[in-house]
Amino acid sequence: MKKKIVLALLTLMTLPISAQQTTAWVNNVKLSGYGIVQYQYIGADGAKTNSFNLRLARVALDGRILNDFYWKAQIQFNGNTSTLGSSPRLVDLFAEWQRYGTFRVKVGQFKLPFTFENPMHPLDQGFMSYSQNVSKLAGFSDRSGEHPSNGRDIGVQLQGDFLKNSSGRNLLHYQVGVFNGQGINVKDVDQRKTIVGGIWAMPVKGMRLGVFGLEGSYARKGTWTDEQTSTPKSGIRSLSQHRYAISAEYKTESDYAFRTEYIHSTGSAFKTALTKTDGAEAKDCSLSTNGDKADGYYALVIIPISKKQWHVKARYDWYRPTGDWSKAKTFYEIGMDYEFGKNVEISGEYAFVNDRSRNKSNYSLLDIQVSFRF
Repeated sequence: MKKKIVLALLTLMTLPISAQQTTAWVNNVKLSGYGIVQYQYIGADGAKTNSFNLRLARVALDGRILNDFYWKAQIQFNGNTSTLGSSPRLVDLFAEWQRYGTFRVKVGQFKLPFTFENPMHPLDQGFMSYSQNVSKLAGFSDRSGEHPSNGRDIGVQLQGDFLKNSSGRNLLHYQVGVFNGQGINVKDVDQRKTIVGGIWAMPVKGMRLGVFGLEGSYARKGTWTDEQTSTPKSGIRSLSQHRYAISAEYKTESDYAFRTEYIHSTGSAFKTALTKTDGAEAKDCSLSTNGDKADGYYALVIIPISKKQWHVKARYDWYRPTGDWSKAKTFYEIGMDYEFGKNVEISGEYAFVNDRSRNKSNYSLLDIQVSFRF
């Protein structure tokens, strides 16, 4: 079955390339991709790991139709095919009408317009992984119990830039979308849509100051025991999600970068994370004991030693799954990276981790990654 899926996807990818030669209204079709090979050591007491890992590989096809429409399809390969979190799967499939810079319309499956970091390419966000608050509150390994969705969902979005200054640079950007709220590759369950949006100002070249909001739900159809009455129940259980983010970023042409974001979430979560649509957890609607509040914050800086080649970096990153410090997890990270031209990079990081949910809360983490793109 796995071979058939991969063969079908690769076949579909070749069709537009052939069509490009004979159909003028389809143009600029491009095949691209990237991969990340990882070594990671985690020194947590009772859970030590020391392993090489194929973190992920992606292949994408994109192009334009009639010049006004941009489209993209992207698949990810890693792990096995038995779980939503690890199997080869479609991560992007969308088309965007881009005729006007002030008003663009995107429809399909794509990144949620929530935080600065979420839409960033994994090779460009700067560190060994996305920050904890983005991972837990922007649709990666979401605290709600949603299956890993790489910060994406299915829906429609409006976005644009406006208010140009005297040099022609836009000062404001907006984006707002309506989504299922269930993550990638699955239909809506509770028929309640999730609204996500943000607006940011760009007062100085390279600077962004933004605010974001998310109002919606995550739902499952299954069974649970009422927490107040201990009565067994069944049906659709919909958990409201209310989130906001405050973000700032400044990047210079000489490769200096600073970025910081705070995210706050209110809304209950399911006890078990979804990994299989036909697994027992898909029908388990019992609630997590972490409660209905969570928040997280990070601040990072990247300093060039040699522009477009060698950088040193540091990140302070904490996440509170219960909205207080009782189970807080904090990373103190330092690292460096070296670029072998535009397409190959090696990066390494050391992190001192304080995880208050563990009996021995302090441990070390070492991460080395080699990434490439084509």
